[in-house]
Amino acid sequence: MAFKDRTKIRKLIESAPEGSQVTLMGWVRTKRSNKNVTFIALNDGSCIQNYQLVADPSRISEEILKKANTGACLKAQGRVVASQGSGQSTELLAERIDILGEADPEKYPIQPKKHSMEFLRENAHLRVRTSTFAAIFRIRHHLAYAIHKYFHDKGFFYIHSPIITASDAEGAGETFRVTTLDLNKLPKTEEGLVDFRQDFFERETNLTVSGQLEGELAAMALSDVYTFGPTFRAENSNTTRHLAEFWMIEPEMAFYDAEDNQDLAEDFLQYIISYVLTHCKEDLAFLDKRAAEEEKSKKADQRSDLGLLDRLAFVVNNRFVRITYTEAWEILRNSKPNKKKKFAFPIEEWGTDLQSEHERYLVEKHFNKPVIITDYPKAIKSFYMRQNEDGKTVAAMDILFPGIGEIVGGSQREERLDKLSARMEELQISQDEMWWYLDTRRFGTAPHAGFGLGFERLVQFVTGMGNIRDVIPFPRTPGNAEF
Repeated sequence: MAFKDRTKIRKLIESAPEGSQVTLMGWVRTKRSNKNVTFIALNDGSCIQNYQLVADPSRISEEILKKANTGACLKAQGRVVASQGSGQSTELLAERIDILGEADPEKYPIQPKKHSMEFLRENAHLRVRTSTFAAIFRIRHHLAYAIHKYFHDKGFFYIHSPIITASDAEGAGETFRVTTLDLNKLPKTEEGLVDFRQDFFERETNLTVSGQLEGELAAMALSDVYTFGPTFRAENSNTTRHLAEFWMIEPEMAFYDAEDNQDLAEDFLQYIISYVLTHCKEDLAFLDKRAAEEEKSKKADQRSDLGLLDRLAFVVNNRFVRITYTEAWEILRNSKPNKKKKFAFPIEEWGTDLQSEHERYLVEKHFNKPVIITDYPKAIKSFYMRQNEDGKTVAAMDILFPGIGEIVGGSQREERLDKLSARMEELQISQDEMWWYLDTRRFGTAPHAGFGLGFERLVQFVTGMGNIRDVIPFPRTPGNAEF
């Protein structure tokens, strides 16, 4: 039988009737034997469930069964029969088993026992074979699909923004440099600086930190666009919330104002979370139980009031509260935690940037709903955000979720050339370098808006994982670029 004729375990569980002949292929999760029979739990990644193979030693050779260890890859042919044990309705009575790939039990690291997350990160090339990580990456796939489906159905166009750029959209300067120069023999200018004119692009270039600026260019012709691609930050941050390489979703819309932007972002988030609640029920139920066990190990004051599935329903079933930064600042300044000095970052002067603890207080304690904060102080936001008439704030927004704080950041963009130029000059951002960006304000400028969503932050929220390194297949962090 050809490989393409195999039956996936998910399909088998859903539809294969008793008595049908099937061929399964997958990896051994566990094996147990008694005198008369060997039971093998097989998983092929198509779903969270393993499927039980029943191997009679009188039919399947001892040599084959000896090699069917955890981690080994099998091809099993046989007949679907009613299960005699608990946990499954049917099982496969194996008539033939072939070993497609062996796994030495003395060397294969992912044995059927509890492993620490750190151990699994060290074995990231094999960790997807665990139930937890297989569930995470199936959900990651469905989230990505839902994102594309949502924007496609709304009439948006998917734009591939460049990975190699000559700009730093955030103005942070923490970028990875791209070069083909020989680092042992760098060409120098007369002033003793590196002569990038001899480099491949004949100028300094870096890996992108955002596709937003290029998205704005496309929106000025196609109206509604989005980018969804890898972005990079050279921040030396060893935290549970930071990666050096991550994916960003960044829609940009012409003829949108700040309120339109908020409406789209709220609808978008509720859609994609509803989608995975519908299409990833088994995986989410498994991760919900896992998250509940994790909560038990935390101190009482650090535990979440909501379980994983409850948090997802919380977002889908509640309209988002909308308040200004000034209103949020007043609430936080007068809150009990602030007055009793329980915030690690006390709220005092207006203009202070809000921290995760403040954001979570607003969502989880004060409003008990997702929150959109608008109209932030100009001084703590990026140059491209539209300046409000008060001269102090900009038409920015952040969306706050339970358990995680900020998940989306966006704004109406500054479409007025004079205002944008003045702000760039104020922040010492080169207008000569950004001539192409300013051209969109010179030629046919239009009101427009957009937002950014870190994909891994979203996956982290949906799966309930505490460390962002566990929701991307191969995390890139300071000192770690293996696999």
